[in-house]
Amino acid sequence: MTTVQDQTRTAAAPGSGGSAVLALRDAGLAYGTRRLWDGLDLDVAPGEFLAVLGPNGAGKTSLLRTVLGQQRLTSGSMTFLGQPVRRGHRRIGYVPQQRLMESGTPLRARDMIAQGVTGHRWGIRPERAAERERIDRIIDEVGATAFADAPVAELSGGEQQRTRVGQAIAADPALLLCDEPLISLDLRHQRGVTELIDRQRRQQGAAVLFVTHDVNPILDVVDRVLYIAGGRFRIGSPDEVLRADVLSDLYGTPVDVVRTMGRIVIVGGSESAGEHHHCEADPHTPGPDEGRL
Repeated sequence: MTTVQDQTRTAAAPGSGGSAVLALRDAGLAYGTRRLWDGLDLDVAPGEFLAVLGPNGAGKTSLLRTVLGQQRLTSGSMTFLGQPVRRGHRRIGYVPQQRLMESGTPLRARDMIAQGVTGHRWGIRPERAAERERIDRIIDEVGATAFADAPVAELSGGEQQRTRVGQAIAADPALLLCDEPLISLDLRHQRGVTELIDRQRRQQGAAVLFVTHDVNPILDVVDRVLYIAGGRFRIGSPDEVLRADVLSDLYGTPVDVVRTMGRIVIVGGSESAGEHHHCEADPHTPGPDEGRL
């Protein structure tokens, strides 16, 4: 592992011998005169778990939007599996923020997972026998057997997130995009959802881009961190990036990093540097705080 990367260096995944699943070259994103980040060179390897951190409005969710093909870079390039990114790629799975369904929604947990297996651009078609077997297997893998036939609106937050993970992994994605999937979950459910995502990348070799406001619930499974703040970024292992000197340089203000009881607490010398508990918008909708291209 090399030292922490900055805007001028290509950050390749540690120990990655194969082709990158996702590759960015001199990539930048801005809204008018407001620069979120630029000069980003990044290779994400198969099976790598990359945490994307930073304050609210730094451009973390916007990064996911560009990977989903819903937003264009303002500069540079991005490829997925060696090809330019495009909207609706079946090899990209997406796990959104936890949102409780409205009461009365008839969709069952099984139906949501089935959409990941049988859904396509013309809608949902009848399941074939092999597809039913796969749906049942995924339901079992994510621990949803007990509530598979229950309406999603009646499930707990943790059960709904397990269902969303099942939907995301149903098409054997090469890349999993996770946008704050642990928000509003208790510690037990945070651990359960994290283990599901980690198991998928280890067993199937899926790369993971995991946007989060708090690295602690996933600290044991993270390979590298992409930390974005103030139009700049740093890339490296958690131990390389989550340090007082690195973050102080990134923010341009004193920042302290406290490690206690296996957790990392970041204390900033200003409100912007100290605030890490935040929530960005769903990549499927425009972000009011980040504008639109």
